[in-house]
Amino acid sequence: MKHRSMLIVVTLMTILGLLVGACAPKATEAPAATEAPAATQAPAAAACENYVLVPKNLGNPYFDTANNGAQEAAKELGITVLYQGSATADATEQITLLNSLIAQKPCALAISANDSDALVPTGKAAMEAGIPVVTWDSAIAADGRNIHINQAVLHDIGAIEIKMASDIAGADGGQIAVLSATSTAPNQNAWIEVMKEELKKPEYSKLELVEVVYGDDDDTKSYNEAQALFTKYPDLKVIIAPTTVGIAASARAVTDAGLIGKVFVTGLGTPNQMREYVKNGAAPQFALWNPADLGYLSVYAMHALATGEIKGVAGDKFTAGKLGEYTIQDDPDLGLNVLLGLPFIWNKDNIDDSNW
Repeated sequence: MKHRSMLIVVTLMTILGLLVGACAPKATEAPAATEAPAATQAPAAAACENYVLVPKNLGNPYFDTANNGAQEAAKELGITVLYQGSATADATEQITLLNSLIAQKPCALAISANDSDALVPTGKAAMEAGIPVVTWDSAIAADGRNIHINQAVLHDIGAIEIKMASDIAGADGGQIAVLSATSTAPNQNAWIEVMKEELKKPEYSKLELVEVVYGDDDDTKSYNEAQALFTKYPDLKVIIAPTTVGIAASARAVTDAGLIGKVFVTGLGTPNQMREYVKNGAAPQFALWNPADLGYLSVYAMHALATGEIKGVAGDKFTAGKLGEYTIQDDPDLGLNVLLGLPFIWNKDNIDDSNW
């Protein structure tokens, strides 16, 4: 009986061993590799190609020209630069737009600010999200951006506008007024402060600044503000408009009112919009940098930041295509910035040399 029981146990153990061996993989065979389903594979990281250029407002010839330069730079760099702005030059609308853009995670933002201080939290939010912030034309305060693309030295712009007004008014001087953009535009306000300081110089003692008014970079409002100045100040000699919308609207108002030769306009404009008024005498001369170059440089700057070519510190250098090499400077008033160059004066002798 015991012998028979032992035989049964041995037989069962043998069968169990064979079953275990059959289930185990052979030592000389590697398990077959299996490919994960396409749906579960992680997508490859896409190269950052989408950038955004944000003007103060859309429908403004100055900003449209800047966008032309931006698109030229984008083509050279092989990137996409979207051009998005609000309908009016309003800080609240601009902040709403920027918050929407930040949520879309662009590579970088280049912003012309409608309000230097109000946009600081928005600029900070972008940078905290890893989005470099470049400002151009009109800066966000230093805490709300990485670097600013400065179209020209602040003092030079204000000073050249007073010099042009003095040249136009002549030796006898006369009353002058300023027709600005919005009351909160940081670049406009800074230039106006320089103008007021310049007027304290002995050589400008015969110029009298009677009022500063605001057209909000709206053509109709600027036109109406110019007309109101004619009525309020019958002896007005020169309107200085440090805004491309304001200068064209003022020159048109002078022309329509039949005041050519009595009231003159100067300030900052573009050749195409001002050509008619330079030739008819309403605006004998005006100044500006090339806004196409400003947009072009802004794109190269934000691309250099986004790709890590520069860190956005004083002394950083980068090459901006046809414009050459630029260096980031640290200005005690403006903060970290890149200077485009000096403003240029147009008059009847050279107004046909530029087609923009």
